[in-house]
Amino acid sequence: MIEIQEVGSRLQAIKDQIAKVVVGKEEVVEQVLIALLASGHLILEDVPGTGKTLLAKSLARSLQCDFKRVQFTADLLPSDISGINFFNQQAGRFELRRGPVFTNILLADELNRATPRTQSSLLECMEERQVTIDGDTYPLQKPFLVIATQNPIENHGTFPLPEAQLDRFMMRVSMGYPSRDEETEILRRFMGRDPLPDLAPVLDQADIARLQGNVPNVACHPDVLQYLLSIVSATRTSDEIASGVSPRGSLQLVKAAQARALLRGRDYVSPDDVKALVSPVLAHRILLKDMLGSDHRRTEALLAGIVAQIPVPSEPQLERR
Repeated sequence: MIEIQEVGSRLQAIKDQIAKVVVGKEEVVEQVLIALLASGHLILEDVPGTGKTLLAKSLARSLQCDFKRVQFTADLLPSDISGINFFNQQAGRFELRRGPVFTNILLADELNRATPRTQSSLLECMEERQVTIDGDTYPLQKPFLVIATQNPIENHGTFPLPEAQLDRFMMRVSMGYPSRDEETEILRRFMGRDPLPDLAPVLDQADIARLQGNVPNVACHPDVLQYLLSIVSATRTSDEIASGVSPRGSLQLVKAAQARALLRGRDYVSPDDVKALVSPVLAHRILLKDMLGSDHRRTEALLAGIVAQIPVPSEPQLERR
C-alpha cells in the first residue's frame, strides 16, 4: 500500500499542474480528482466560457494517459463513439475501427446536444468499462474516466439526459464565475500565450492504478456509514421528492468520501467528507415531485436542509476500529 504522504504528494503534483492553467477553483479541481481516484465519472455544468473544457484538458495533460475529445451534436451516431467494423477490401476481411471511447479520459463536450440514442451509447462503457460492437465485447483501458460538459441555460437543440444516465455519473459539478481577482489573473495569464501546451504529465497509468487501489482501503466507521444512510433514506421519505437516491447513489457517496479522505491525507472517512459531497454526488439523482425535470439549486437547498436535520456522529475516534 502506498503511504498516505506519498499519495498526498502525488495528488498535489496534479493540482499544481492544473493550477498553472486553471485559476482558482480549488474545490472543483479537488472534486475532479475525487472522481478520478474513485473510478467515477462526472459532469461539469455551467454557462459557456467558465473553463469546463479547459479543466478537463488540463487534467488530461497532467496525466500520461490517452485522451480523446468528442463534440456532441445532434447528428452524431452511436458508432461515432464506440467504433465500427468495416470491410478492408485489400485484406478481404472486416476489421474494427475503434472509436474515441477506447481511451483513458474521454471528454464528452456538450453531451446533451446529442440524441438520446447516441447518449445511451455511453451507458455500457461508463458502468461496465466495456463496449459491445456487432455482438463482440471489448474491455476498455484502465483508468477510464468520462468528463461530460453541459450548458444548463440553453435548451434549444438539446436533449436532457434521462435520470438513468445521470445516475451513472458519480458527481455533477458547477464551475461558477471567477472572483474579480481570479478573473484579473486569467486575463493576465492568457493575454500573452496559452499555458495549456506547456503542461507536462506527472503521473502515468500505473501510478493512477496504484492510487485508485488505495481507495477501498480507507476505513469507514459504522457510525459514519449510518450517518450517510440516514441522509440517503431521508431523500426517499421527503414529501417534496418523487424519486430519492438509489443504492447506487449510496455506494457512489461512500466511494467519493473514501477518495476525499485519501486526498486529505487520512485513512478513514470523517462526517465532513460525507457532508462535503452530499450535493455533488446526490443532487442530480433526485427528482422533485412538482417538476418534470429537476431544479438543481432547489434540490441542493433541499439536501442542505436534510443534512442540517441529521445528527452528526461525534468523533470519539472515527479512525479504524
